[in-house]
Order: sequence, then C-alpha cells, then structure tokens
Amino acid sequence: MPRVICIANQKGGVGKTTTAINLAACLAKAGRRTLLVDLDPQCNATSGLGCQPLSHHPLVVGTPLSHAILTTSVKDLEILPGSRCFRDIESLVRDQGVYASMLRNHLQTGMAGYDYVLIDCPPSVGQLTRTALAASNEVLMPIQCEYFAMEGLAQMIEVIRRVMVERDRQLQFGGILLTMYDPRLELTLEVEEEVREFFGDIVFFTVIPRDVVCAEAPSHGLPVIDYAPRARSTRAYVELCMEVLDSE
Repeated sequence: MPRVICIANQKGGVGKTTTAINLAACLAKAGRRTLLVDLDPQCNATSGLGCQPLSHHPLVVGTPLSHAILTTSVKDLEILPGSRCFRDIESLVRDQGVYASMLRNHLQTGMAGYDYVLIDCPPSVGQLTRTALAASNEVLMPIQCEYFAMEGLAQMIEVIRRVMVERDRQLQFGGILLTMYDPRLELTLEVEEEVREFFGDIVFFTVIPRDVVCAEAPSHGLPVIDYAPRARSTRAYVELCMEVLDSE
C-alpha cells in the first residue's frame, strides 16, 4: 500500500504545485516508485512535467486509472494527468462522496506498485480538495512567508480536522512547509517564528527559498532537480525529500 500524501492549501500562489512536482521527482530519484495525481483543474502539475491534460478526467470516465497514467522524463515518476473539462469538474464536485470512495479504492487496489502517491489539489477548501483529503494518509500544507500566510490557515486546518474525524484518524497531518523563503526580509523571519512557535514540530525543518528556477523549470516540462541541479531550490527539495523519507 503506497504512502498517499495530499498537498493542499486554500490559498493560491504558495508553491503547492511546485512542491508536488519537485517532491515527487526527488522521491523518484531516491528510488521510490512515485505517482503524481493532478486533481487541480488548472492542470499545472500535468504541464509542468511535460504532459498534456486529458479531455476527460479518468475518475469521471470510469476507466481504470492505470490506463490513463503517463510516464515522465524522470525515472520511477509517473503522473495521472488532470482535465480542464468543466463538466467533469462539476461531476467531481457534485458527487464528492462517490469519487472520494472511487479514488480511495483505486489507491488501495490499483496503485499497490507505488511507494508514494502525491495528490496535487486546487487552491480551495472545496469538494475536490476534500475528495483528495478523504483518499489520503497524510496532508502536507505549503504556506508562503508573507503577511497573509496565516489568513485562512485556521479554515484549512478545520477542514483537515473534520476529515480526520470522519475517517477515524486515518488522515494524519504530515507537516507545514514554508515556501518562497527570503531570510533578507524581516517579514519572512517574523512569519517563520510565528508559525514554528504555534505549530512546533509539525513544521518541516526545511524551507523552500524564493528562486526564479522554480518558475522557469515547468516551462521546460522538468522538475528543478533536472532543470537546475545546483540551484538553491533543488537542494531544498532534496532536503525536504530526506525529511519525508526519514518519517517512513
């Protein structure tokens, strides 16, 4: 049974998809067979790995998810592409309980060959995110080091808490990840201090620096570890991967 990690935050622009792509790539390069599931209708995780979105989401079509999975340029990393079809998105939202159960069953039966499954969620606390949370073992929440980082955090944590109760604590809080970190800014240090003081050990030791290569790499269909192996962000995602592996 794979370790299923949902990467979620209700706020956009916090590095959620960037983290999903690059953590997945680092896990694969560490010898863990990894699947990235794109549940975000923007399909940025799909295009960021050089793949094309599907015309219809495989959860809606009803075909085995394994038939829709694509290989990537990274050995041991595969992706279940997303779909921008509005009708499919509406179905996933409307019948959340059905598709959450379906996704969970697929992960339990058809994904046994993977060590890790990472689910990239849309930037919201809506039904797609709840579907992903209900099908996961852990949730990883990236937050940007800025003034508004704490806004809405309580709402997201409340959604996570409710899913934990509904699933009888089968969902665990994997951790909070500080992104777009710039130690030259006093605000960054203030946000880090506040988050670490409030959440303690649940915050990853690793921080992801603000780095232009994180924005450049997806346009080449590559994770940063392949696009810029010596970049600061590459080192940070490798260190995050090591933290995740250490918690196995």
